Formats: sequence, structure tokens, C-alpha cells
Amino acid sequence: MDMRSLLTLSVLLALIREDNGQNPTVSLLPRFPDVFVGDDITLICKGGGEPIKWFINGKPHSHQRSSMLLTAVTSKDNGRYECERGGSKSEPYTLTVEELEPHAQLSPSVGGAVMTKGGGRNLVLQVDDDPNDWKCFVLRGESGSKLGTSVDQMKNRAVMFAELNEAKRATFWCKKTGTQRSNAVTLKMTELKVMLEPPAVPALLGESVALRCAVWGGKAETAAFYKDNQLITTTKEDTYIITNATQDHNGQYRCHATYRYTHITADAARLEGDSDAQEIKVIGGPPAPTVDSTSPNRLKCLCRGCPSNCMSYRWYHTLIDDLFARRKLPENTQVITVKEGGLFSCRMECGKGFSRFSNIYSYEAQPESEPVNVLPIMVALILMVLGVLIVVLIALKRRRLEASAQATAQGKDKKKDGDYEQIQLTDQAVYHTLGENTDKDTAEGGYEALKKRQEEGVYHTLGAAEGQGEGQGAYEALKSVKAEVYHTLGAAESQGQGEGQGGYEALKSVKAEVYQTLSSGDSKTPAGESEGGYEQLPQKDKDFEAVAGEENPYEELKAGKQDKKEMSKEKE
Repeated sequence: MDMRSLLTLSVLLALIREDNGQNPTVSLLPRFPDVFVGDDITLICKGGGEPIKWFINGKPHSHQRSSMLLTAVTSKDNGRYECERGGSKSEPYTLTVEELEPHAQLSPSVGGAVMTKGGGRNLVLQVDDDPNDWKCFVLRGESGSKLGTSVDQMKNRAVMFAELNEAKRATFWCKKTGTQRSNAVTLKMTELKVMLEPPAVPALLGESVALRCAVWGGKAETAAFYKDNQLITTTKEDTYIITNATQDHNGQYRCHATYRYTHITADAARLEGDSDAQEIKVIGGPPAPTVDSTSPNRLKCLCRGCPSNCMSYRWYHTLIDDLFARRKLPENTQVITVKEGGLFSCRMECGKGFSRFSNIYSYEAQPESEPVNVLPIMVALILMVLGVLIVVLIALKRRRLEASAQATAQGKDKKKDGDYEQIQLTDQAVYHTLGENTDKDTAEGGYEALKKRQEEGVYHTLGAAEGQGEGQGAYEALKSVKAEVYHTLGAAESQGQGEGQGGYEALKSVKAEVYQTLSSGDSKTPAGESEGGYEQLPQKDKDFEAVAGEENPYEELKAGKQDKKEMSKEKE
């Protein structure tokens, strides 16, 4: 035996001694710091020796391979896992599943969890922060590697291309520095042309689950769906939907499809085939909040099943035409007010993870009203105010004028005991104060408008006719050539009575006005005679009438005066 053979034998003996002397160990793949509900994980029993035995919580398990695959784990999978190899038992590995969702979400852009051999598809990572801080990985069997991503920072997402590379199954996930990570997506390979595509994410209790019977390179004309080899339904559609999933829907599903490649040739032959069986496992999943509207644009997030450590709210907005363009809203309160249209959802932060996403609330933004031009409105209001002010000012001025006119009229009214009256003469009319007419109308006078009918007309007030009562007279038009004389005569003597009330005579020429002060109260009335009056002229103590007019005086007026004086003397 040469030296090389001896050296090889020594190494083999050392390895045998090391394996026999070292206990097996249980490790987790992928090496997640925390395991969340719905993850697909693999427990590996490392070491040497046969046979391999597994123990869960101290009880033997029927599994006898070095790797144990656990799909869509829940809290029911919690416990102590041990393995035994060649009579040596490992230390227990304690599995704890968080009934929460991780920080980020990873999902296929199209398709489900099954791909054809050599195929691939895009996986989209949606995060709440900067996607550049996230790195993505793949585990094929027991071998892991890092994947490149294409980052869309505007939409807070990253895209990576997922392929199996001859592996039967592969698990993809992303993580951030620390303990933050996404959910894990497991893709499986099939070599058949007909494949049943379950969702790439776990089936959740109470939600809908869509199973698609896909044909490689074509489309199924008819599809028959089976559960545990029992026919469920046959349909011309390629999709079977489980509504309101429960634990009763757990099982192995497959489909049988008939199809033709009509896109290659119109008279293509009809083909048919079966798919591989795929496991459907319905789990409860994390608690889910609900979004309700307190008003059309006010939304409220409510989570009754969330644990007590769920304290903070997160709101998300998604465009209707791009479901992967989800962005986190800045609000962290239970109630928010929305303005833009789209799809809204919420979830709660609960320590190491999050609640499930809520239902999606669709809000249609109200059309914005066109901006109102307030300038015309302001101008109209100002004009209205000015109009009101003008009306008020006119009304006040009119009231003042009326009050002034009333005060002037009251001042002009003739009163008892010798009040004065001012007579204003104009070119067109003369207002004349009339004395007392009857015994009933005492101390009251009125104005009589005397109008000039023609250029040479003279209006003459006549006294009362003899034989009639006092105070009544008539007007007689006296005409002259160039002048108008307005003459006020006192009352004529009545039969059987004393002299009536005296009157005043106003003479006016064309070019001048004479205002005559009348006074009846100042004259002295002899005893036994009725009230009478003299005509007081504003010239010394003479009892004559001042006439301002043209060159010719009227002698008959003086004669009348003289006759009155003589009659008075005879009575005395």
C-alpha cells in the first residue's frame, strides 16, 4: 500500500469518527429571522447516518427524509422539532410562527404559482419606503443566491425576473437590513402542457380562491376540475373559483383540458391532457381590518380581531389602472379624508409585523368646481349698496324738504290777534289770503291762486253784494292796457248791520311788487260797532295806500277811502 492510499484511508476514518461523535442539527431554510403565517419553509436535518427520524414536540413523525417541507405555515405548526440520524438525536429547534404579515409584499405580476420548465415570470416587490434599500434572494433546493432588481422609485416598487433553472421548486423573498422582509413566494415547475395554477399567495379563510387550468401556448376550450380525484365541475371557462374558502376546501386539485392550437392553424386537431396535482391549503391568516366610509370622502379603519399591540394605522392608495402602483399615505390616524380618486386600503402595525390588508374601498373623486370670478359679484354688491344709500339719502332729503315746507306753511298761515302774512307774487300767479268768510270759519284763511289770463287782464276781488251775508264775494276781471292791478276789497256793508271786516288792497304793476301789511287787530273799534279795520300803510301816520306802479294813479281808490272816512264820522 502506497503513501497515497494510506493518507486517503486516514481521512475517511477521521470523518467517520467525527460523524459518529457529533450529533445532528436542525436548521431553517430560508434563514428567516422571523417566520410569518403563510410562509413556505424547509427544516433540514444535518449530519450523517441512517435511518432518519423526526420528532415534533417529543412525538415521532412519519417523515423520514433529511428535509421537511412545511407549506403555508400557521401557529398550528409551532413547536419543538428534533431529528435523529444513526441513533444520535439533535437538539430541538423551536419554531414560532407570527400570525402577522411582514413589512413588504411580493407577488407575481401575472400568473400563479406553477410555471412550465424553462419558463419564468416577473415578481413585483411593493414597499412603504425606498425600494433601493431592499435586496432579493432565491432558494432553489438548499442552494440560495441573490437576484438583481429593477427599481421604480416613483412607485415605490422593484421588479425581479424569477426562473427555476431546472429546480422543481424555488422560494423567492426580499429583505432589508435588520429584520424587515417580505413574504415568501414559492414557484413550482411542471413538464406537462396542461397545468393547474393556484394563487402564488396562501388561500385565506373567507376569501375567494381562483384555480386556472392553463395550456402551454394556448387556451383550454373546456376544463374539468377535480379535488382529490373527484370531479367538481366541467366548464367552457378555464377558471374555477372557490368562493368563501373554508377548511373543507383543503386538498389536492387538478384539471383536465381540451384545447386546439388555432393560432397556428385554423383546422388544428383537438388535444387534451391532465395537469399535475397542486395542494390547496386554506389558512386563517392574520386579522384583517375593514374600511368604512363615515361620509363620502371620510374613511375609517377598524380592526376588531387585531391584538392589543396593534397601535398604529397605515393607509394606502392604489390607482385603478395600475394595481402595483400602491403608495403609502402620510396619514397614520384611524380616520382620513380623501380627495383624489382610486382604491384605498389600510392595515395596522403590530410590533414585529402587520395585520392583513383591509378590504379595498373605491372612491370616485368629485369634479372640481370651476373657480368663481368674485369681481362681478363684488361690483354688483357695491352697486346695490350704493343704490340703497342713494335711495335712503333721497328719502331723507325729501323728508327734510317736506318738513321745511310744512314749517314754512305753518309760519305763513294767518293766525288770530293780528299775525302777519307774506304774499309772494310771481309772473304767473298771485296767492291771496282770504279773510274769514263766515261766522263758522273763524281765524282760518286759505290761499287763492289768481292767474293772469292774458297780458292786460286785472283780477279784482269784489266784496259781498248788499243784502247778502258777510264774507262772500266774487272776482271780477278788470282789464287795462298795460298793467294788472290786483285789488282786495273789504266786505261791503250789510243791511241792518255795522261795518264788516276791513280788507287790504294790494296793487301791483307790471314792473313792481308791493307787499302790504294787513292789520285788523291794532285798530280801535268804537263802542257799539262791529269789528272793523283800517288799512295800515308803511308810511308815517297817514291813512292812505302806497301804490308802486306806473305814472297814472287810480283816483277812484282814494275816493272810496274818503267815503269810508265820512261814513265813520256820521256814525260817531
